[in-house]
This record gives sequence, structure tokens and C-alpha cells, in this order.
Amino acid sequence: MAGSDRKALAAEVREFLSTRRARITPEQAGLPVYGGNRRVAGLRREEVALLAGMSVDYYVRLERGNLSGASDSVLESLAHALQLDVAERTHLYDLARASTPSGRRPTVTSSRVRPTILRLLDSMTGVPAYVRNARFDIVAANALGRALYAPLFDSPLFAQRGPVNSARFMFLDPASKDFWVDWDKGADDAVAFLRTETGRAPHDKALTDLIGELTTRSEDFARRWARHDVKFHRSGVKHLHHPLVGDLALPYEALDLPFDPGLRLNFYTPEPDSREREALGLLASWASTGTVVPHATD
Repeated sequence: MAGSDRKALAAEVREFLSTRRARITPEQAGLPVYGGNRRVAGLRREEVALLAGMSVDYYVRLERGNLSGASDSVLESLAHALQLDVAERTHLYDLARASTPSGRRPTVTSSRVRPTILRLLDSMTGVPAYVRNARFDIVAANALGRALYAPLFDSPLFAQRGPVNSARFMFLDPASKDFWVDWDKGADDAVAFLRTETGRAPHDKALTDLIGELTTRSEDFARRWARHDVKFHRSGVKHLHHPLVGDLALPYEALDLPFDPGLRLNFYTPEPDSREREALGLLASWASTGTVVPHATD
């Protein structure tokens, strides 16, 4: 690992652990509080060491960015002390693996979609579906998926460069705040997912370039990036405002493609006989004919 990569990884470890420590109060950790003047937000380093069952010197070494050689039992004790959720625990293990010189080099995100996956997308005629990589590049979509995400595909951001990227659209195109009804939540989730990906694939230059671009061009992104939040993004409900069919509440699933590292199939499945189902039917008609009935935006 190059010296600059080691420094960047150490900084990532340091900020991740210190921000996790800062959010937990002694009361939340079940520790007594003596005196009224605490100069740190959250737990002190010695309190984390006590909770994790390790020496203060060893924890200080970890928080300075040196996870090299940390055993699974040490990482698990640290995760318990810092009350990490599943996504945060996975991120900690990813950082530790990347810190180990003999560790497996993480797989870089792919952008190639196999023909079988393309045929699967085309066969999903009743639901919007697309494949994206871990950098939020939309690398393939069926007709209804393109119709649903028309504001992204039509964005001037991508007129001279590709592929369509939902993170760039979210933070660099003002139209994104019309498209995502709960823009703040979507922005929080996108940044947390990208932060998670930096642990899984720290050598992905395209990912690093994307984060650098968004950090310098978007204050909204930079502020969220500094939080060091991580999150898995696998199912839920997306609230979108489509320019043709209005507000939509669409349940979604995101499935990793096990033979295509970093690629994920996303699809939306509204309830039968729902307004969303009717709206998708109108979008399908528009996608195939270029027209939609006037009451679609009611």
C-alpha cells in the first residue's frame, strides 16, 4: 500500500472511531459520571478501553488509525463498546482488513452487466428496474425504469458525460429536490452508502474521484461526509415526485448480484390496485408511445 493510501486509511479509521465514540454518553454506556465538567463529547478514550476490555494505550493506538493485526475478538469487543449496528460493524471489519498488509485486496466495483442480467431486466415489464454499481452509476435499466427515472436520464449533467449517476444528480442538479420528496433522507442515505463502500473497496479510484468531486462541489455532501455515517440500503419505500404522474410511494428491494461484485438490482413493486400501480401503467404507456393521458398528474 502506498504511503498516501496508508495515511488516508488511517485518517478514515481515526475519524470513524472518534465520531462513534463521541455520540455515546456515559449514561448510555452504563458508566457512572463523576463531576460536571467533561471536555469531550461522548465517551473518553479510557472509557471505551474499559468497556472493550483492553488497555488505554492499545485503544489509543487503534483510534490513531492502526487497525493492523487487530483480531476478530478485539474488533468485536470494540464494536460492542461503541454500540455499532450491523452496517457499522461491517465497516469496522472492512477497515481492519484493508489495514492488514497481507489482507485480501478488496474487489473493485464493476460496471459490466452480463447479457443474462440484461435479459432479466427486459423481461421485468411490469415493474421499474435498474442495475447500479456501488458508485451509484446506473449501468442498465428496463424501459419502465428509465421512464420512472426520466429526470435523471434527462439531466443536463449527463449530456456530455456518462453514465447517469444518481449521487451526482442528487447533489449537483437542483432538480433532484423536486424528484426526491424526502431529499434530506435520500441525501443522508446516499452519503452513508458511499462511506460504507470506501471500506469495502478502498482502492477504487473512480469511487475516490466521485467523492472528491462531490466534496468540493457540494456543501450538502461535504457536511454529511464529515459525519462518517455508514448504512446498508436494501429495502424500504421511495417517495418520488415524477413530472408526469405526480407523487409516488414505491416499495423497493435492492438485491446484490453475487457473481458481479458491486452491482445491485433495484426494483419497485407497488401494491395491486394502488394509485402507484396505475401511475406505473401510465408511465409504461408513455415509455412506449411518448404520450400520457391528461389526468396522470392529478
